[in-house]
Amino acid sequence: MSVHATARITAVRDGHGRTTLPVLESDGPLALRRTRAVRPGAARVTVVGAMSAPLGGDRLAIEARAGRETRLTVDSAAATVALPGTGPGAAPARYDITLRVEEGAELNWLPEQLISAHGSELRLTTTAELAPTARLMLREEQILGRHGEITGTLLSRLTVRRAGRPLLDQQMGYGPGAPGGWDGPAVLGGHRAVGQLLVVDPGFADKGPDARLLGATAVLTRLAGPAVLVTALAPDARELRTVLDRAAVELTPHASG
Repeated sequence: MSVHATARITAVRDGHGRTTLPVLESDGPLALRRTRAVRPGAARVTVVGAMSAPLGGDRLAIEARAGRETRLTVDSAAATVALPGTGPGAAPARYDITLRVEEGAELNWLPEQLISAHGSELRLTTTAELAPTARLMLREEQILGRHGEITGTLLSRLTVRRAGRPLLDQQMGYGPGAPGGWDGPAVLGGHRAVGQLLVVDPGFADKGPDARLLGATAVLTRLAGPAVLVTALAPDARELRTVLDRAAVELTPHASG
């Protein structure tokens, strides 16, 4: 039987300037835990998987809101593994992430890797709505297949709007049924770890980092707004994380929350 679950996080600022969490609702396999933030006055939430998910047919969702002038980091305790459904003809699994960052707030969305296991089929959507003075750091890491196996099917879409206007809207597909060429030299070139780091910072409006290569298979790109996007390929999860961590330190040394 498929699982439908939605977990919710709301961060607000209290009268002492600290970020508090009046809403922290776990659901199904999505268990939310308050964990210690590095920065004084900030809040941190760790997503802990309570069971194997998502399986074919599951519909999981996380909704996170960083209220005005809050500082919130959301991470996870372990990788998420997309697995095949348990019955014949199982529908694709869905994982929908909705982020809202209000005026003067900062959200660091830093989950562990998503692993697309052989035989799985997952539709992943991430939607972020940002106020004009909001700041967002968002990391995505996708590992195509466990060790020694071919990937499942993964369709991923990331949509970001700032002040009601589109900032980034991209869709990627890998594995059986994805558009042809996904594993060719113009896309992955045989790599099995792909990731990106998006940083939206009002401070980039005056002076942001220049577009440049960050190695043989990574690039930093300026977006049409106060934002940069780092895109990277790697042979494995460890090397991918190394590239993205270096970029995160350079772009926002204080943002690990």
